[in-house]
Amino acid sequence: MARCGNFTHPRYDAVMSDITARLLTFEPQIRLGAFIGVLLAMMLWERAAPLRALSQSLMLRWSGNLGIAAVSTLAARLAAPIIPAGVAAVAASNGWGLFNLIALPAWLTFGATLLVLDALIYAQHRAFHAIPLLWRLHRMHHADLELDTTTGLRFHPFEILLSLLIKAAAVLALGAPILAVIVFEIILNATAMFNHGNVRIPPGIDRWLRLIVVTPLMHRVHHSIVRTETDSNFGFNLPWWDRIFGTYKSAPAAGYLDMVVGLPGFRSPGASRLDRLLIQPFSREQP
Repeated sequence: MARCGNFTHPRYDAVMSDITARLLTFEPQIRLGAFIGVLLAMMLWERAAPLRALSQSLMLRWSGNLGIAAVSTLAARLAAPIIPAGVAAVAASNGWGLFNLIALPAWLTFGATLLVLDALIYAQHRAFHAIPLLWRLHRMHHADLELDTTTGLRFHPFEILLSLLIKAAAVLALGAPILAVIVFEIILNATAMFNHGNVRIPPGIDRWLRLIVVTPLMHRVHHSIVRTETDSNFGFNLPWWDRIFGTYKSAPAAGYLDMVVGLPGFRSPGASRLDRLLIQPFSREQP
């Protein structure tokens, strides 16, 4: 029987079990629907109110970025045993993990799961910048010569699989609720597309908005060619971790319109082809 603080009720348990079963059954469709909806909305926003004009070939970049996203998604689906939602289901059925061992209100375990997983993603992101072997996987994301919503999908399959493994371990240790895990994964995917968007937001609105969420302007600093700026603003969902741990930069030194995006060692537009993206972790940076 599910526990919710001191409150348990057979009907409540039955309803939650039914919701959980349906979520697990339709989780791929739910995530796909949310992904397509956010992607199309961001592309329309970028078309209607771009922050700055893009000089690189849109077809070349989009085919590479969306292509690598498709390969990464396929790799993640093939790695079914480490999908966080499935791990949460196994933990729940066996009573594993912190939240399955102590009685807490459902809202608290839900909120705590979202908070802990977001902090984990922040820590993971910093590790992928700090550890050379992990940086070779992650740098493909930063090698994009422009920044738009498709950049938020540009992660190497090996990085995606490693990230799934890290999240699955955290979900298992927490005994995280399945609903919270699925919601977190949907939010993470959506905010990645949002905060990479080439969209114009009035400065006054952005200043208040970045108090509760990572905005496109805040995250744009992270894609600067200047390494001290690249190693800042690591958050994806919540902006608080950067402020707490001293990695927050309010703006790039060159300004948002004039800053150079990308990495010094990967300046060829051809590096955005799908085949080049797949082998990029094994390639040397150009002098």
